[in-house]
Amino acid sequence: MPELPEVETTKTSLLPLIGQKVVSVQVRESRLRWAIPEDMTRLEGQKLIQLTRRSKYILAEFEHDTMLWHLGMSGSFRLCESDTELRKHDHVMIQFEDIQLRYHDPRRFGCILWLDQHSQSKLIDTLGPEPLSDSFNAAYLADKLKSKNVGIKVAIMDNHVMVGVGNIYATESLFHLGIHPAQPASSLSMHQIEKLVSEIKRILKQAIDLGGSTLRDYSNAMGENGYFQQTLLAYGRTGEMCVNCETTLENLKLGQRASVFCPQCQPLKPSQITVKASKSVQGKNQ
Repeated sequence: MPELPEVETTKTSLLPLIGQKVVSVQVRESRLRWAIPEDMTRLEGQKLIQLTRRSKYILAEFEHDTMLWHLGMSGSFRLCESDTELRKHDHVMIQFEDIQLRYHDPRRFGCILWLDQHSQSKLIDTLGPEPLSDSFNAAYLADKLKSKNVGIKVAIMDNHVMVGVGNIYATESLFHLGIHPAQPASSLSMHQIEKLVSEIKRILKQAIDLGGSTLRDYSNAMGENGYFQQTLLAYGRTGEMCVNCETTLENLKLGQRASVFCPQCQPLKPSQITVKASKSVQGKNQ
């Protein structure tokens, strides 16, 4: 699933659309996570005023309406000429004055919605702070973690704690700091929390600078792949040797997600094992 760096990179690649007017809208397949609104044609004649990101959502502000876009598991936007051959899973085409925007989603788990009162309350209002903002700091995180006995990796992937930190970037941040993903969140010291906040910010900024991570089919709206995956030291490397100590990397299932770690560099004390986890070292698990 595209995470914060991929969504931020996608948003940036769509900036050439700002100031352009929508000429026409065509919906080939409306059945996404939620049905695409039937009145999408009301965009016609409106200029795109602004593009912003909140968590993993892109907010597209037009002259009279704002849309909420989410890439889901496999979605992507692409800018192309109107006569470019359609792909099988190109579901929406928005023709602007100079270029066409297409939404492609094989799994159809993304969303394209009006940002009305209902969707805003349901999908945005309860979200935690942006990890790259000043609101996400050590004092804030310490307060959120003090009563949480779930594994720290589960806690930092909770969108009510902070937004946008998915499996890839949580795994890498904890590996770099030597923190076991199953260590109870409430047991982290203030020193660990301070370092974790700094590391999450560093990892996300680096990933954005490198265009995000292309593990399967992610690309930005210009068709360009990300390169952060070339720096991955833990995620997706179950069964390989740790780059630091050459111990075999192992995998835990936490919150139904693969959590790769080094048992030597990220030790967990017996007294800290309060989270159920199933271990596997058989091959890669992304």
